[in-house]
Amino acid sequence: MRFDIMTLFPDFVSSILGESIIGRAQKSGAITVKAHNIRDYSKDKHRRVDDTPYGGGKGMLMMAPPIYDCYQSIREEYPQAESRHVVYMSPRGRVLNQNIARELSSYDHLIVLCGHYEGVDSRIIEEIVDEEISIGDFVLTGGELPACILVDAVARLVDGVLADPECHEKESFSSGLLEYPQYTRPVEFHGKKVPDVLLSGHHANIEQWRYEQSVEITKRLRPELLEKQ
Repeated sequence: MRFDIMTLFPDFVSSILGESIIGRAQKSGAITVKAHNIRDYSKDKHRRVDDTPYGGGKGMLMMAPPIYDCYQSIREEYPQAESRHVVYMSPRGRVLNQNIARELSSYDHLIVLCGHYEGVDSRIIEEIVDEEISIGDFVLTGGELPACILVDAVARLVDGVLADPECHEKESFSSGLLEYPQYTRPVEFHGKKVPDVLLSGHHANIEQWRYEQSVEITKRLRPELLEKQ
């Protein structure tokens, strides 16, 4: 799967997505992630990409032409995509969850647009964007952090990114429940011991305990998830 991020801060995006599991997945070839500097497509001698909004108002708005030219360049660079989806990170979009991440992982090519300042000219949304996605009901200074979160959430569902599919199949939200508590060495820490069932070696009992713990934690922390079950 390929991810292309259109941004004013490509180094920022690349530094985050170049680390840990996502970074290793790129090196192994399981995924491709590339950040594109929208300023490179500005026709202005000062590489300007923003202007004041028509009708007045505070702040600056990203102009449509540089974004569109960046988008077209990406399409030309990767014309063989069988399924392509363009996402604009926006607080007014669908709020990202595990089901949406799973939907997006089915595409061959994901292009992510990061807004900045007061956002982008609405005509570019109408022209190239398939959907807007939010990471929550709050506003950030730019779309770069949300874009990194989106790519991380989607990429880890792609074959070959995680060592074993079970790594994401049995974690929080994938089953509809929050994840059960987990423990590692030492057996005792500050007077608190690992539950005996996890030391028993009895796999059926362990699975039952984990399920019961997941239900209890979900009931306590996110009861609305149980209502959906």
